[in-house]
Amino acid sequence: MNSVVIADDQDLVRSGLALVLEVRGFSVVAEAADGRKAIEAVRRTDADVVLMDIRMPVLDGIGATRELVRLGCRTKILMLTTYDLDEYVYYALRAGAAGFLLKATPPDVLAAGIRTVAAGEALLAPSITTRLIEEHIGRPPPVTGLPPGLASLTAREVAVLTEIARGRSNDEIASVLVVSEATVKTHVNHILAKLDLRNRVQAVVLAYETGLVTPGR
Repeated sequence: MNSVVIADDQDLVRSGLALVLEVRGFSVVAEAADGRKAIEAVRRTDADVVLMDIRMPVLDGIGATRELVRLGCRTKILMLTTYDLDEYVYYALRAGAAGFLLKATPPDVLAAGIRTVAAGEALLAPSITTRLIEEHIGRPPPVTGLPPGLASLTAREVAVLTEIARGRSNDEIASVLVVSEATVKTHVNHILAKLDLRNRVQAVVLAYETGLVTPGR
């Protein structure tokens, strides 16, 4: 059973989310009405996942995300937003959030998303990643050879990172590269450690920002 903290400044939204999750087998261990209280709740409960609203008083979701990452909390951060064009989504993902969902997401999709990020997978379509990057930093140019920021990676790790950026799961990457899923997981862990990244979403963002993967390639 995955434990969840719900952070949203609207009482009705928190109550509704708690009901939706509890009937689907999740344990809602805390609720918070602002980003500062969300940080306190996560540190107190060590929950598996925090559903983090982006726009909250006192401290917004992106600020809370940065602080939780700085503190080294293991809790996965899943951003909630009203619109998929929210200007803060990209910065929250860059800060270390594991993905984002719309508040209008169907309950079963929300439940599946929480389980996905709790298991260490990313929850973000590559098409959305590229759109967000293009909106906030422009379209990165394609590169010849390996981008300087990725010089510490082996050729196989670069191949795995490329497939991650294309939205493939570990199982799909294993099939493409003809290796075991366990081998892919090992490569993913090495990639995150070498590049000092918190999760796969940050790896996707970095792959696009450096030009390793570009739209249409």
